[in-house]
Amino acid sequence: MVMALIKKFRNLKSEENTGFGTNSNSTGGRFFNSEGKPNTIKKGTGLLNRYSWYHTMLEMKAAKFLFLLLCIYISVNLVFAGVYYIIGIDHLAGVNTGSPWKNFTEVFFFSAQTFTTVGYGRISPTGFAASAVSTFEAFLGLLSFAIATGLFYGRFSRPQIFLKFSKNALIAPYKDGAALMFRMCPYKNNSLSEAEVKLTMAISVEENGKVVDKFYNLDIEISKINVLALSWTIVHNITEKSPFYGFSKEDFANADLEVMVFVKAFDEVFSNNVIGRTSYTAAEIVYGAKFVMMYHPSEDKSKTIIDLDLLNKFEPMPVPEQATMTGAISPPVSAG
Repeated sequence: MVMALIKKFRNLKSEENTGFGTNSNSTGGRFFNSEGKPNTIKKGTGLLNRYSWYHTMLEMKAAKFLFLLLCIYISVNLVFAGVYYIIGIDHLAGVNTGSPWKNFTEVFFFSAQTFTTVGYGRISPTGFAASAVSTFEAFLGLLSFAIATGLFYGRFSRPQIFLKFSKNALIAPYKDGAALMFRMCPYKNNSLSEAEVKLTMAISVEENGKVVDKFYNLDIEISKINVLALSWTIVHNITEKSPFYGFSKEDFANADLEVMVFVKAFDEVFSNNVIGRTSYTAAEIVYGAKFVMMYHPSEDKSKTIIDLDLLNKFEPMPVPEQATMTGAISPPVSAG
């Protein structure tokens, strides 16, 4: 059975426009993580050139983003407080002197007031050195808050698809055979139209004594819908044109494969296209199951209720033996 599968993939024409090369044997792990980010690490350039700080700040989790801003704010004021302390607190009029710790807190809060340009007026710089430092700090504060405001606006206004994918893909009974299924659902009050999905399967096979990666596009029963208002179950029917034709439960469990998902839709509020990605490895494909319905009418039948808690819920459903077509592998002309 294994040799038949290997022979099958040798005869299938793999895709060449995937962005991951052709017949590559130099990759490691999955190509995309479950969040849709490429599973790659860039080397050969400096750390500052390797990352775009703007993209990093926009894509950072909200709690981490706010914590980072707070750390930067405190760090900058600690540095300037240290400079004022070195210059001498006698160059700051209005400081209530006391212990070294109290003196430092006084100059720290003066630094915070200068950085934010609040300037309560109780403490003021005297002498050239303290005045020059406070002038530079005020200028730096204006620039910093302008950048922070831009980042907040960018994070708030950046088009996002706000789409959740099921954690698992399923091999479920479908028509007289079986199909690969997963589902997705918008989880905010956004309006997505002209939603389109493409699937690409990557599998590692042995060819001429070495392991290589092959890529195949997967046909979808419905690849485009007008409006994505409810959940959408994506179905790849496993027919003779499918690269999965002939796969048994053991083949799905043992194969080194990944199903990559690419979603594009138009968000009517952003008035822009939005993109979503995810992938499923063999370990995330459940054989012999079906999804539980995740929406139902309200009590008064006036609205449809979508239960997002049921997005990942499935129940066992045996796949008919003939659906796997075990032992009946005949290489198709092309992959869907």
